[in-house]
Amino acid sequence: MRVCIVGVGAIGGTIGYAMAKAGFEVSGLARGLTLSALTARGLGFSDDGGEPAFLPIRASDDARDLGVQDLVVLAVKEPSLTAAVGTLKPLLGPDTLILPAMNGVPWWYFHGFGGKLVGRHLESIDPEGRIASAIPAESVIGAVVHFGASCPRPGVVKALPLRKLILGELHGRMTERLEGLGAAMEKGGIQITLSGVIQRDVWYKLWGNMTMNPLSALTGATMDRILDDPIVADFCGKVMNEARRVGAGIGCPIEQTVEDRFAVTRQLGAFKTSMLQDVESRRPVELDALLGAAVEIAGLLGEPVPHMNILLGLARLQARTLGLYPQA
Repeated sequence: MRVCIVGVGAIGGTIGYAMAKAGFEVSGLARGLTLSALTARGLGFSDDGGEPAFLPIRASDDARDLGVQDLVVLAVKEPSLTAAVGTLKPLLGPDTLILPAMNGVPWWYFHGFGGKLVGRHLESIDPEGRIASAIPAESVIGAVVHFGASCPRPGVVKALPLRKLILGELHGRMTERLEGLGAAMEKGGIQITLSGVIQRDVWYKLWGNMTMNPLSALTGATMDRILDDPIVADFCGKVMNEARRVGAGIGCPIEQTVEDRFAVTRQLGAFKTSMLQDVESRRPVELDALLGAAVEIAGLLGEPVPHMNILLGLARLQARTLGLYPQA
């Protein structure tokens, strides 16, 4: 299997290292300092807090150098995706699988799913349909990422023991290619779960991320402090209950209570969300994938979501003020 990682950061690097360790031919489409680091010493990985171990991978900033792949892992963040897909064509053959390993609502979400929203295009995620036109939905394997990983320096990943991927076909059926991909990734030490409704798994993860990420970015607080403030925690609960109603409207019911989800979140302790890390590093934020898309879906359903709107408005204004989100 030839595997190309597009976006060799914390998530892409973890997957790339696992696949390389399993013996697959791994390459990275990268640029800048990451490209220089991968070219000089390969991909580094540490899961015990010690010095990273390195595995050689081929790296280039030009997809033509890497050629057609069996698997392309899209691990860029949502603000960079539209630009990234424009570079992928040399990697894609008729049988290439595409695995978007990203946060939030993906562009493929309503392909063959969603009740009365089936096939609906989400403008907040894919303006003018550029991503969908570049990537055939039939080539996509849906994924939900549950990794504890960071990228302390270019080309090096520091990971926690939690390395879990939920994989699923967009149409929900079990297929030979899905099972084969799951088995290949398990060889590298990633825990794989195969899902019959990957869209529900996406929405369940989003249910917590859509509050904690923007609130942490707004306040600079870790998740434990957000939950320790009764007023802020109550606001979180109101946003989540609105999202629960939206999820039920598209076929993604959530049975867990807000309180039970808070208890799971507390287990992470003083954890900095990815959006807070992006704000602190002055990187563009994934606000549309984590919250804007949910608000758009609510509008399509005619479901009122006043608290989600407040959170989106405040987080978007902050991001625009810092130059981390496009101006209106």
